[in-house]
Amino acid sequence: PLPVFQFINNLYLTRWLNPLFIIGHKRKLEEDDMYKVLPEDSSEKLGEELQWYWDKEVQKAKKRGTTPHLTKAIILCYWKSYLVFGIFTMIEETLKIVQPIILGKIIKYFERCENCDLNVAYGYAAALSVCTLILAIMHHLYFYHVQRAGMKLRVAMCHMIYRKVSKPVHRYIWHLTAISLGEFKNTVTIFLHFLWAGPIQAVAVTVLLWMEIGPPCLAGMAVLIILLPVQTCIGRLFSSLRSKTAALTDVRIRTMNEVISGMKIIKMYAWEKSFAELVNGLRRKEIAMVMKSSYLRGLNLASFFVASKITVFMTFMAYVLLGNVISASRVFVAVSLYGAVRLTVTLFFPAAVERVSEAVVSIRRIKNFLILDEVSHFKPQLHGNSENVILHVQDLTCYWDKSLESPALQQVSFTVRRGELLAVVGPVGAGKSSLLSAVLGELPKDKGLINVTGRIAYVSQQPWVFSGTVRSNILFDKEYEKEKYEKVLKVCALKKDLELLENGDLTVIGDRGATLSGGQKARVNLARAVYQDADIYLLDDPLSAVDAEVGRHLFEKCICQALHQKISVLVTHQLQYLRAANQILILKDGKMVGKATYAEFLRSGIDFASLLKKDEEVEQLSVPGTPNLKSARSRTFSESSVWSQDSSVHSQKDGAVEQPPAENALAAMPEESRSEGKINFKVYRKYFTAGANYFVIFILLVFNILAQVSCSEANHQEKLNVTTNGNNGANETEHLDLNFYLGIYAGLTVATILFGIIRSLLVFQVLVNSGQTLHNKMFQSILKAPVLFFDRNPIGRILNRFSKDIGHLDDLLPLTFLDFVQTLLQIFGVVAVAVAVIPWILIPLIPLFILFIFLRRYFLDTSRDIKRLESTTRSPVFSHLSSSLQGLWTIRALKAEERFQKLFDAHQDLHSALNAGQVGLALSYAITLMGTFQWGVRQSAEVENLMISVERVMEYTELEKEAPWETNKHPPPEWPSQGMIAFENVNFTYSLDGPLVLRHLSVLIKPKEKVGIVGRTGAGKSSLIAALFRLAEPEGRIWIDKYLTSELGLHDLRKKISIIPQEPVLFTGTMRKNLDPFNEYTDEELWNALEEVQLKEVVEDLPNKMDMQLAESGSNFSVGQRQLVCLARAVLKKNRILIIDEATANVDPRTDEFIQKTIREKFAHCTVLTIAHRLNTIIDSDRIMVLDAGRLKEYGEPYILLQEHDGLFYKMVQQVGKTEAASLIETAKRVILEEGIIKFVRAVCLS
Repeated sequence: PLPVFQFINNLYLTRWLNPLFIIGHKRKLEEDDMYKVLPEDSSEKLGEELQWYWDKEVQKAKKRGTTPHLTKAIILCYWKSYLVFGIFTMIEETLKIVQPIILGKIIKYFERCENCDLNVAYGYAAALSVCTLILAIMHHLYFYHVQRAGMKLRVAMCHMIYRKVSKPVHRYIWHLTAISLGEFKNTVTIFLHFLWAGPIQAVAVTVLLWMEIGPPCLAGMAVLIILLPVQTCIGRLFSSLRSKTAALTDVRIRTMNEVISGMKIIKMYAWEKSFAELVNGLRRKEIAMVMKSSYLRGLNLASFFVASKITVFMTFMAYVLLGNVISASRVFVAVSLYGAVRLTVTLFFPAAVERVSEAVVSIRRIKNFLILDEVSHFKPQLHGNSENVILHVQDLTCYWDKSLESPALQQVSFTVRRGELLAVVGPVGAGKSSLLSAVLGELPKDKGLINVTGRIAYVSQQPWVFSGTVRSNILFDKEYEKEKYEKVLKVCALKKDLELLENGDLTVIGDRGATLSGGQKARVNLARAVYQDADIYLLDDPLSAVDAEVGRHLFEKCICQALHQKISVLVTHQLQYLRAANQILILKDGKMVGKATYAEFLRSGIDFASLLKKDEEVEQLSVPGTPNLKSARSRTFSESSVWSQDSSVHSQKDGAVEQPPAENALAAMPEESRSEGKINFKVYRKYFTAGANYFVIFILLVFNILAQVSCSEANHQEKLNVTTNGNNGANETEHLDLNFYLGIYAGLTVATILFGIIRSLLVFQVLVNSGQTLHNKMFQSILKAPVLFFDRNPIGRILNRFSKDIGHLDDLLPLTFLDFVQTLLQIFGVVAVAVAVIPWILIPLIPLFILFIFLRRYFLDTSRDIKRLESTTRSPVFSHLSSSLQGLWTIRALKAEERFQKLFDAHQDLHSALNAGQVGLALSYAITLMGTFQWGVRQSAEVENLMISVERVMEYTELEKEAPWETNKHPPPEWPSQGMIAFENVNFTYSLDGPLVLRHLSVLIKPKEKVGIVGRTGAGKSSLIAALFRLAEPEGRIWIDKYLTSELGLHDLRKKISIIPQEPVLFTGTMRKNLDPFNEYTDEELWNALEEVQLKEVVEDLPNKMDMQLAESGSNFSVGQRQLVCLARAVLKKNRILIIDEATANVDPRTDEFIQKTIREKFAHCTVLTIAHRLNTIIDSDRIMVLDAGRLKEYGEPYILLQEHDGLFYKMVQQVGKTEAASLIETAKRVILEEGIIKFVRAVCLS
């Protein structure tokens, strides 16, 4: 709404803001009430403009052979507009100097001036009023524009960082966006001009003081001159501390990101205390640096408070001791001149030094990120004829990290053409995913050739979905074509799932896909790639997250039929599908062991059958109308025959459909809550008492009052000195009186200095302690929150509180609060002195006070809501960034960088439109009276706005908690000694308003039994485990060895159950810490555990072995290796109960067999519950539990269940193929015979 005539309109800013204030005064503001961001302030425009200057600087630096300077690019981009703002500063600072001179002329009129003209005095009074008015306008014009400039710079930098993120390098992004960029918002740009204005004004004031009182002025100016270098040194020291603080905050935020992402695993392992200790340790180091820098800030603010007292004292002591007579006009001119220079030299100048120091640290960190080397990324293009599509790799050698000697890939060669399927197989850690990364251009190429001609689609091993609808996740910004879309849903087995969802394909997927099951996320991931209609498909084990039936459907209908004319590279551990591949590439330790067709491998004498193992399906797969799948890949047939198989495989189609995602049934992502109305007094009370007890707060209050009383009394002594010294008598009594008054004046000045410094340091001590206490309480509350909280709240939303809001508590709030307190007490002091001298001054003061209070209230009604909206709209920025980081490879492979950049810009534009800083200055425009009173009102409003961060943090300290970690009822140390588990009429739901995901479940699992749990996705398998771990509280009763689990503390329960989760999680830190966070085991035990899971050699090859720092989320280990680490954890714990949640889905058959063997040997005397999609992994279990829609349908020995031909388990076995089904039945029969023989022998022995 800003009209074209910017300058004129800025004088009347309230003209277009007032409608917003009227709405905010009447009701709670919503996002729709906000003005749209101005076109010239849009994220895209600002970012591209700064990016252009940065790119030019990078090019110049390359020619010079030097490092580019981001500061130079910023200066070149903004210097012209920012220079104009300096004119406002120059006018303002000039008027500040002119005002005292006019004031002196007015006072002279009252000093027995017989020849003074009254009209001249009126003229001076009018000039003083005009100066005050112009000063107010200039001051706020300046502040408005520089804050807007700071906002522009922050938005532009965010845009550039996100743009860099979309390139193949993305380390340490969180801290850059969450903390560093905030420092540009309204700090460095505000005070930058005072770096030159301060010294110039000091020189000008010195000249005028010399003219007024002569050489004694040098005594006072000497104090200011000494303060300048001292404050500069403090600024440099502050810069060093801020740099260290930023690095520590960086580590804390990254750790918090991992903790929040892996909270479900942390809870299952009962590792909350270990991570509490880790994060609290990081926070203690960070807060130690924050406290040091806060003390420096306190000294700076104290110097502002006491500087004028010292300068005036030194000046008049020198003036009187030199025998001069003080007059009122000289006193008040000098005091006013010192007052004019005080704000600029002792507050704004050091603030500029401090903010520039902070900005230098931030710019350096951002520059270091922007100049990180990028992996050369392929931009394959289709050259005319579509038959030219090819993927050719020759002698490829790649390294993830050259410091680790062994390459990720070595001498790999293959060629795939249109219509061919290349299957890539190999053991865990063989380099299969690395190969796809190299083709994508994400893995740096060291040697060899990669030739990619055609458009690429990529399906990641760990499914990636972003916040939005199912449809938007599949379309991925492609145009919606109903017929094509329906076909994609059909081949990806999603159609029935979407029909069962409440809003179909318009159902909102939460952050990390919380509303979908693992299998559904995998199929949405695959459907997205298929819908893109690319030329080359890189499929990283997409079949591992689904059961055998759905996996078979996806392979036949999607990979072999829908993609039959494409190049497909399929990484898989399901070797039964290899016969259908045109080529098979076997990798081991990054090297190519072999490459040939299935038949060639068999003819060459390679023991391929041993790789397949007898439990894998090697028969010809039956696709209707095709002799085998190999021919299905190569033959040509009509599109209709590909997409429509409705009647011929009706049973298979139905089988491929999963049940509704009951066990993940969550409400759509709730909007972030925000409070209404003014900040509750309880928030203030809790904030202050978090940092100190009431006694310390009382002491703080006393020091504040003493500082101001001594300051006001010092002012009073100045008046007495004028009165005493102004009487020209020279008798001894008057001389003694003068000495006495000067002595009192000196004592009060010293007291003002001491109390001012103590007050400043004490305020920072208390408020920084408050921030620390509230952070710890919030983190403890997060650790004790139920898992549902993390499913419903995006990572970015939670991290927002730990980054930006805690940043406000550490940084801005203590500084603003101290400034407000000093100003408020100064107002009281000034009013008290003024009223004591001229009681009539109360007449204009009272209505003025009422006016200010009304305007403050009117302003805060709106600014509070805007600040709250600004905080909630900041979360989508972080969430979008987090989501983008998780799906970077997919985004880049599908060439969607520009689209996601625009989404990021849109989130930024909304956030910028709600920037409270711009609207906050409207108060200052509405008030045309310049002075301390106004600044005090403004700072009080700013304190209340910043208290919103305290309010938001306190919201998270009062989250709903899960059950206590410990209770009075402790089981014996050896519990559970047997491992018996009993479910008695258990109902389970993840939330009070959610559907039941387990219904009336009653089952007894005997000690040492091995139980396989099967059922389609959403049947309740993972919910059964969640109920056992009490991730939410179940109805009914669950017993473990005669102990009711609901009566135990969560840690007593969870520590005694080992789990190998479906999604393995490693945390940043050492391998030792990942295995043993509480230091409970010896090195020998740790090495033995690694050896038992075949990871000892891998860890021994690391530079620091078990003490090597792992990459974020353990990304320097493959998914399979991470799974083995989880197995090692279970081996170490030696619990009587082990849960395996689809843990072998991402490992090759040999590793799968090895894990099963390890479990049979190491956990022979344990109760083992195994959830599995691969039926061969649970067919030799003692019992099978079949779940469907949350109900127990079948429970018994595998062979017995297979005799019931109408049973669910029998049907599941038959759906995997004839050969595999026969093998499974034979295994079940062998197991029951062996058990029968064992029972018979035992019976004979006992008899």
